[in-house]
Amino acid sequence: MSFLPVLHPLLLVPLTLTGLGVAVWALITARTGSTRLIWVVRVLLVAACALLAFRPGIPDGTSKSVATNVDVIIALDNTTSMLAEDWTDPEADGVDGEQGRRIDGVRADVRALIEAYPGARFALIAFDNSAQVRLPLTTDTSALMSSLEVMAPPPTDNSSGSSIGVAADALAGTLENAASADGRARLVFYLGDGEQTASGEPQSFDASAPYVDGGGVLGYGTTEGGRMKRVEAGIGAAGGYIEDPSTGEPALSTVDEAALEGIAGELGVGFQLRTGDTQAALPEAPAETTTVAGDETPGAREELSWIVALVVAALLAVEIGVATARVGRTLRATRSQTARKEAR
Repeated sequence: MSFLPVLHPLLLVPLTLTGLGVAVWALITARTGSTRLIWVVRVLLVAACALLAFRPGIPDGTSKSVATNVDVIIALDNTTSMLAEDWTDPEADGVDGEQGRRIDGVRADVRALIEAYPGARFALIAFDNSAQVRLPLTTDTSALMSSLEVMAPPPTDNSSGSSIGVAADALAGTLENAASADGRARLVFYLGDGEQTASGEPQSFDASAPYVDGGGVLGYGTTEGGRMKRVEAGIGAAGGYIEDPSTGEPALSTVDEAALEGIAGELGVGFQLRTGDTQAALPEAPAETTTVAGDETPGAREELSWIVALVVAALLAVEIGVATARVGRTLRATRSQTARKEAR
């Protein structure tokens, strides 16, 4: 048996001995059989609470762990259009009563990627007017989610149009570096809406294809389009809605499925248009890169605290029953004395 105490043993042991000492002394000095029985219950309750605080368990319990020897590179559209409010997930991070933003769907799908590829290394490339490697390959998934939470498009007044292929060179370089690690598969996920606002043709992702073992292009947005709030320097999307100068009405951003399908073809992966009421269909990691630990994993343990907790609950129920009975007797005695005084 092993223990994982909730407090340091140097603090927990004196507290336990003090509580037990007081309870045992009260048991020894009890004058009646009923009082002695009550203190027996209390001694057992103190001992059970102490044992619960030490968190007993059986070491080397049965457990299985899955790890994927995979590098997952995420190329993420970080333009203002990803703030468009046409993501229909009712659990999105948007304000109640409003539609969620496309970036809300992105965050949910990145969480799904983390769950789908346990133990994988993740890299994040964000692109707007230019592309930057925001997070190099790492197994620190909390850093990945933190990067997504703090990331914001450039201020609206500084936007000069963006290309859906601007991340091509950064992606190819990241994949080439990752390819130097033998035995690891490389999955690429491109997340964006496919909206090309820069002049000229977007750069091709053909140079990345030889290094890609799988992945997908995930598209966000609708053909009806969604409004976008202005991004102000230093405070993010806190302004009013961006206006269409030709109409004076809020500008609408729409998804370009054809452009996203073209990127998927260049990378050699599939395309899927994401909606809030469905789960992303993520490919399985190559079998040769997935390892399952044996049944007996060193350091694993089966918790026994729940059994001790049931004992504590039962003893507490007895204590509550005794206290309730005492209160009832006290109330009855008080009413009886009051009645006798009134009778006089």
